[in-house]
Amino acid sequence: MKNAVIALGGNALLKKGEPKTFEYQAKNVEVTIEKLLDIFKDGLNVVITHGNGPQVGIEVLRNLCLEEKFPPFPLDALNANTEGWIGYIIARALRNYFRKYSINREVVAIVTQVVVDKNDPAFYNPSKPVGDFMTEEEAKEIARKYNWIVKEDAGRGWRRVVPSPQPIRTIEAPIIKKLYEEGTVVIATGGGGVPVIEEDGIIKGAQSVIDKDRASALLALEIGAEALIILTQVPYAYINFGKAEQKPLKEVSLEEIKKYQSEGHFAEGSMGPKIEAAIKFLENGGKEVIITSIERAKEALDKKAGTIITP
Repeated sequence: MKNAVIALGGNALLKKGEPKTFEYQAKNVEVTIEKLLDIFKDGLNVVITHGNGPQVGIEVLRNLCLEEKFPPFPLDALNANTEGWIGYIIARALRNYFRKYSINREVVAIVTQVVVDKNDPAFYNPSKPVGDFMTEEEAKEIARKYNWIVKEDAGRGWRRVVPSPQPIRTIEAPIIKKLYEEGTVVIATGGGGVPVIEEDGIIKGAQSVIDKDRASALLALEIGAEALIILTQVPYAYINFGKAEQKPLKEVSLEEIKKYQSEGHFAEGSMGPKIEAAIKFLENGGKEVIITSIERAKEALDKKAGTIITP
């Protein structure tokens, strides 16, 4: 493998129960990047993507708390805001470690726009969780106040849900491809990218968020990456997850993973979008998808851990 898109899960920034301060998130990023350093030492050309669900949700609430004094920003602008500062702390951590370990690589973070269809059914059926977890009572109260839609999220609590349309095209893909082929580590498509609608050559912001794993799969195809590496909280994708007969998936084929998907093994609020992204990537020319935890990433690249899906 010579090149890959690595999609960092939310646990790279925030862990359950931690304060949501900038300092905690920056420190978590440093810990994450240090665990991945062997990948960069091996000379793998890499694009890093990341989530931003909790962060953009916090920005929405921060805007609402100050709405009497400052006009709230739209959701697309808040996506761009969080993509910018998260990209900054990832780039900063990479540069510091590259200097410390004498790794001769350049790093750049790009605020990325991703085109969606204004008629996507998702705009009529919001389903993507953003922001912090709430109790049912808290969620329903804030939903009444701001006309939000809230839903229970995979047994973990209640969250606001917003439209999550399918990504169609990454506007900055050509420059991302050029940079990463030259060996630059590119941080892009953060939080799924900034969703935009393009009409007659004019770009407008779309009030939605794009699933990070779907957008990562799209970008991987656009830049010709061989592999899509999805790093999450668990070391494997599982069938019968949370049940007595739970079983980790190790090396599986595209046909097998599609079978398990059709049987309903992957929850929409957790592993489901990751498996969907894996299938799209492999069906359209990708060579390999790895799903594992940040801690097991290097082992997974050596075929010693993780769920490895191939055509």
